[in-house]
Amino acid sequence: MHRVGVLALDGVVPFELGIPARIFGAARDRAGNPLYTVTTCSLDGGPVRAEADYGLTVAHDASLLADVDTVVIPPSHSLGPVREEGRLPAELRDALAAIRPGTRIVGICTATYVLAAAGLLDHRPATTHWREAERLQRMFTTVRVDPDVLFVDDGDVFTSAGVAAGIDLCLHLVRRDHGSRTANDVARSCVVPPWREGGQAQYIQRPVPDPTDTGTAPTRAWAVERLAESLTLADLAAHANMSVRTFTRRFREETGTTPRRWLIRQRVDMARHYLETTDWPVDLVADRAGFGTGVSLRQHLHATVGVTPQTYRRTFRRDLP
Repeated sequence: MHRVGVLALDGVVPFELGIPARIFGAARDRAGNPLYTVTTCSLDGGPVRAEADYGLTVAHDASLLADVDTVVIPPSHSLGPVREEGRLPAELRDALAAIRPGTRIVGICTATYVLAAAGLLDHRPATTHWREAERLQRMFTTVRVDPDVLFVDDGDVFTSAGVAAGIDLCLHLVRRDHGSRTANDVARSCVVPPWREGGQAQYIQRPVPDPTDTGTAPTRAWAVERLAESLTLADLAAHANMSVRTFTRRFREETGTTPRRWLIRQRVDMARHYLETTDWPVDLVADRAGFGTGVSLRQHLHATVGVTPQTYRRTFRRDLP
């Protein structure tokens, strides 16, 4: 069973602290057996001050982190020298240094500062809450900060944007470990979407669009039902009864991404579903997902998840050798 250890720092935000136990704890195999254990610790095993008006009692100290498969660090509003100076206090530095090589490490929201200060993000992509992205980049110049995405998967180190993006990231990890069927089951159990469109750019404060304008949501729903077809930007704009320019602007305001990137994301997700749930040849998967050719599917899948269709299928089809 996969062991998850959650490190609660002083000033921890209770909402994000509870995400790993809620998401991983809801993951079950076909027989109903739990797929993860989730255990919480503090640096010294003592109570932790929460960002809210109460404290938290935990049963373990940070030595727990040396014996787990995934370490999750939720955000804290009391990071002190970590956020102000880019420096880890000795106790936190020692706790992170004791983590075994090969352990998966996850930072939610401002916990990205902790990973960056530990040197785990040098010359690597990462994200954090959009309000903190510029500051994080100034402080850690070698980190490739992407302020627009909900989370970053860099193989063994993962970072997320703020608050609910921690749910998106934990669901992504369940999907990586056990496939879309299990992740979708977890999402249904927790009453959250299994995948959210766009990135956190859509949550950055902007002027409110004219309420008389027509939204793009109906067109997105229409397009999802027709991903196998050759959809152009003009087709989407026509369905929304907008000019191409207006549609493109409104689409970015509502989703945080462009229509083209959104279409590719939807088609990649559909192709992943077919790779996980069917025995179709790659060319047929590509056709049904709207990529047209296997070559196009391979390019887009590799750009998105870093693997070929065959490798992806072997990873997520548990019935394959």
